[in-house]
Amino acid sequence: MSMEMTLEMLRMEIKKASSQEEAIEILSVYIESHPESDEAYTMRGMKYWGSGKRSLAINDYLAAIRINPESRARLALQASQEILDYRNKDLYNP
Repeated sequence: MSMEMTLEMLRMEIKKASSQEEAIEILSVYIESHPESDEAYTMRGMKYWGSGKRSLAINDYLAAIRINPESRARLALQASQEILDYRNKDLYNP
């Protein structure tokens, strides 16, 4: 990344990524040079979630919220908490 990458350029690079891991690596490099980007943390959290790395995803959502309390990471965090809290009572008593 020789020139300053914008969020739109970052989104295009992520779309071109061949795997979740490659997208996470692209986002991690971006975050190193833009630690104030709540959107990058949110996007990386979503990639982590999609890779099954739930705790890393939640950590990124929380980092994004610390940077910007109005970040869309709030919705992602809320959704992840609802998913993790879900219990199907029918499975306990068949």
